[in-house]
Formats: sequence, structure tokens, C-alpha cells
Amino acid sequence: MSFGKNLQYFRKLSGNMTQEALAEKLNVSRQTISKWEIDAANPEMEKALEICKIFNCSLDNLFRDEMDKQSDAYSNLRLEEVPGFRYVEHTVISTEPESDAIDRMHRLAKENGIEVPRVIGWDFPNLSQEQINVFNMHGYTAALILPDGVAPQGCKIKEQPAHKYAAIHVDRPFENPFVTIPGAYQTLGDFMRTNGLVQSAEGVIPCFETDGESMDIYIACR
Repeated sequence: MSFGKNLQYFRKLSGNMTQEALAEKLNVSRQTISKWEIDAANPEMEKALEICKIFNCSLDNLFRDEMDKQSDAYSNLRLEEVPGFRYVEHTVISTEPESDAIDRMHRLAKENGIEVPRVIGWDFPNLSQEQINVFNMHGYTAALILPDGVAPQGCKIKEQPAHKYAAIHVDRPFENPFVTIPGAYQTLGDFMRTNGLVQSAEGVIPCFETDGESMDIYIACR
């Protein structure tokens, strides 16, 4: 664990706040911030508590946790207004549902002449304990974003209004998916907490991932 690395991490989450900007908030010099970040010195308790208020974190976050777990696969951490869209969805419940659900959406896109399909997906939570514990199943929903004028026959079309999302870009998510993808969600959670954002599910998809060799992960917020 390193207080200095944690402090750098919180500055990065806060819109890449500069050392100078943080120093001004704390009424210290930039050189003091620099010393803290290379672990050449630690702040007094009063300043540490001020830092906690600035970054909406705890003393444990600052001094005991390893907050900076960001992989080099993560980039473009941001707050984004996602425009409203129309979509159709397909849910699969199995031991490996993701590829089946996503493939179904790509087939539907091809059937409807969509040359560059936009497919998103999210975990489907409504499973029984027997499905989860006995049969090792989980659920996944894939959705095809519909271009204007496209209305696949036999499919229920849903609409989502424009909404604000915290988002992060992930390169090579499937090289080590059980580490990289949860880590991205953890980083988004840190970003939201640091910036005073609360997860929202007000008539929108609470969170989703884009399909592809790289992905963007979105969490709805207010």
C-alpha cells in the first residue's frame, strides 16, 4: 500500500486534478503534494481529513487500501451523456450465455441489413438459486441498438431516453476477463464515489457493456 499512489489515483479520478489545484485547495505548496506522492512525507491528520473531504474517501482508502489497481488496459474514464436509443434484446440462461446472446443480435442485425451493428449487453439477474448453485448457470442479455427506420418483425422494440453514465474504455478485456472486467467496474465505482455520483436505474438500463475485442463499460448515474 502507498499513500502517495493512492493520492495520485484520486487526483486522476477527479478529472486529472493537477498537483497545483490540490495544493491550492489544501493551502499547501505544490512541492508538498509532490513529496506526499513519492512517499517522502505524510500529511498531518488535519490535512489528511481535508483530503478525505475533497475526494469523498476514508482514511483507510488513503493510507491502507491499494486504490490504484488500474490496469494499463483502462483508459478514457469519463462522464458521458448517452443519447436516447431504440433497441431489441435477447436473454440467454446457460453456463456460458454471453456468446449465444450476442450472436443472436448480430444475426438479427444481418437479417435487417444493419451493416455495422451496435450491440450492448448486461448480466441478467433473475435466476433461481438452483440454477446458480446446482447447475452453475447465469444469465446474459444482449441488445441491438436500432438505427432510425429499422423495426425487426416479431421483436418487441424498447426505448431508452437520454441519460448520464459514468464510462470507461477497456482494451483486451478477454485476455484475463475475471480480473480485467471486475477491475473496470471497481474503477468506475471509485470514480463515481470520488465525484459524488450515485448509481441510478430511473427507467434506464442500469449498466451495460459494448460488444467487441475492446469494450466500454457504462454505469447509469445521477
